[in-house]
Amino acid sequence: MKRIVHIVLFALFVQTISSQITFWLGADISGATDLEARGVQLRNMKGEPRECTELMHELGLNAVRLRVWVNPKDGLCNKDDVVKMALRAKKWGMALMIDFHYSDWWADPGQQNIPAAWKEMSYEQMKRALADHTRDVLQAIKQAGVDVRWVQVGNETTNGFLWPVGRAQEHMDQYAGLTDAGYGAVKEVFPQAEVIVHLDGAFDPNRYDFIFDGLEKYKARYDMIGLSVYPYWDIRGKHTQSWKETVEKATANINRLWEKYHKPMLVVETGTEASKPVEGKQIIAAIIDMAKNHAGGHCQGVFYWAPETDRFYKLGAFQNNQPTVIMDAFTEASRQSATSK
Repeated sequence: MKRIVHIVLFALFVQTISSQITFWLGADISGATDLEARGVQLRNMKGEPRECTELMHELGLNAVRLRVWVNPKDGLCNKDDVVKMALRAKKWGMALMIDFHYSDWWADPGQQNIPAAWKEMSYEQMKRALADHTRDVLQAIKQAGVDVRWVQVGNETTNGFLWPVGRAQEHMDQYAGLTDAGYGAVKEVFPQAEVIVHLDGAFDPNRYDFIFDGLEKYKARYDMIGLSVYPYWDIRGKHTQSWKETVEKATANINRLWEKYHKPMLVVETGTEASKPVEGKQIIAAIIDMAKNHAGGHCQGVFYWAPETDRFYKLGAFQNNQPTVIMDAFTEASRQSATSK
């Protein structure tokens, strides 16, 4: 009888703890100041003008992701710009993720260009430069009075970063060393921040095993696994035949990754076609449901990439500078979370 009572009490304890864990509904809105510089005014569904961060909060999101470039030509997404946007996240009580690209411009699986100022550096010099840059940006955010909850050491580093020095296929040891240098720098400034290693193609277990086996082999430290889930690109690349297959394969991979590496996860990027908003809402709702209810509690949230973009990016979630029903998937998930507490 005592054993049954203990089991019941333990189950209630686990249920209570689980209900207290925040599920993160976020967006990468790094382009907000670029839109403002071009004179774009965002509006809510009532037509009322809103600043981007405020609008995301109004839509039910509780987290913001911001990218950092080293020395961008136009000054956007540099240290000062990121601090400006980080202060907005604090104003609206939103958790903050910082995404270091370690490049002067876009970094993704197809391009991981060394910043111009680092091009002639040796591997050891580059490790120091990466750590210095990471500390410098995070210290500026901290001095502005903003906390950072997560930090990505690289963006979609499926093939490593800082090519060719940190190309994973050729120099896994150096990619791991650079990643670990970033980890150490993050913890110096924000000891409680969770360091994320982020890959694309959540449907594909092989690319995750390649990177995370390599990081473990060379003892690189990290706290979380970040995933990109893009049904649109998976279908175009003939990796899956439908958005449902992408979600199913991502679910299976997330559960498998937990069993293998025992690291919590976040969907740090997703998106769907703004021109098909009804289907888009269905897709994003399914991805949120997958992460929240079918990933064993190991996937802690979902971030939409650049929802505020309109026309020039196919997978934004706005039309005519207003949110489409795609964003209702986040609003409805936020309300469900609120009523379940």
